[in-house]
Amino acid sequence: MEAIRSFINNYVVWLSLPKINITDIIEILILAFIIYHIVKWVKNTRAWVLVKGLVVIVVFWLFAAIFELNVIPWIISNTISVGIIALIIVFQPEFRKALEQLGQKNIMKSILYFEDPRDRNEKFSDHTVNEIIRATFELAKAKTGALIVMEEDMPLNDFESTGIYLDSIISSELLINIFEHNTPLHDGAVILRGDRIVAATCYLPLSDNMQLSKDLGTRHRAGIGISEVSDSLTIIVSEETGKVSIAKGGKLIRNVDGDYLRSKLVDAQRKTTEVKKLKLWRGRIKNER
Repeated sequence: MEAIRSFINNYVVWLSLPKINITDIIEILILAFIIYHIVKWVKNTRAWVLVKGLVVIVVFWLFAAIFELNVIPWIISNTISVGIIALIIVFQPEFRKALEQLGQKNIMKSILYFEDPRDRNEKFSDHTVNEIIRATFELAKAKTGALIVMEEDMPLNDFESTGIYLDSIISSELLINIFEHNTPLHDGAVILRGDRIVAATCYLPLSDNMQLSKDLGTRHRAGIGISEVSDSLTIIVSEETGKVSIAKGGKLIRNVDGDYLRSKLVDAQRKTTEVKKLKLWRGRIKNER
């Protein structure tokens, strides 16, 4: 009995929950609220890519610590202060926008409302694929310039906010009308999310790749630019030649036909479907457990 009592005193007593006061509960709720909104903000900006890079650095640091390496921890410890300052400078626009949104946010609404009503990985339908292809080549036939950006996994909220919000169902007639000359919405890019047109007249970053062909205009450079900073698929219709191009991953594929464009759209469609299936499978496993 003495041995059992000693074991309980040494190894079990410390597992008991500490005394929790009302102030501790309030503090936990405040920290949970702050952490949730920081993570949500990071995921909706370019900083999400940066976080992935930081995770890789942390993994290398842990690897070096486990195997008692010297150079890698020394480099990380001596560059972390400079890196923090560099991050503040690079992401200054995002930090400023986050503070502005915090000042405009309804705090109680944020506490009670945690889910986005629309799934960002929402699969777009075959009808949407057909409408996009029909609109693209109708515009190409008329030599009407167009810039259509299809959002995939990475949100394009920053670029969406530069245009005019529409939230309309995708149709070939609407896309053609948007890019028609001398109309209020023809200038800039259209951003698509799922089966809806999110915004028009959006401004995109221009690519600064010096190896691009000199005959590419602003529209093509904007299409390549958005593909360099996101995983989006961008369709570009040249106003001068009526040729259709695709920008993906910082690369431009020129003079594509309808079959090739359809294959790329179907690939993006399958990608979003796989993401939804994976989420459903994880939820099913969790419920079974």
